[in-house]
Amino acid sequence: MTTNKRDSERIQVLGDLHGEVMIFQAVAIKEISARGIQIETAFPLHVDSLHDFRLALGDRSVVVKGRVAHCRISDVDQDLVLYRSGIEFVEPGDRVGPAIAEFVELLKRRREPA
Repeated sequence: MTTNKRDSERIQVLGDLHGEVMIFQAVAIKEISARGIQIETAFPLHVDSLHDFRLALGDRSVVVKGRVAHCRISDVDQDLVLYRSGIEFVEPGDRVGPAIAEFVELLKRRREPA
């Protein structure tokens, strides 16, 4: 005899019930500001869709929600199509927003002539 270890009963779905899975996929960050990023991917992103982005900001790593503002083909090769997307940060939060702004300022200072 088997025992059911579930906290709640599963019900078989008759008909269609669709869902999506969110996975972290590597992207190339081409530009960054306190308000958003421009990324390059091998796949298109839907305009106005929301995604979580994990950003490695030097020794910090943050997760920020972003809205796809635009997406276009940037390069076409024999075997690969590259897309550039503009991402607008959505409510980055009290710790994430300042961390991104500090990182952007650090990048600016590194570019200034000595």
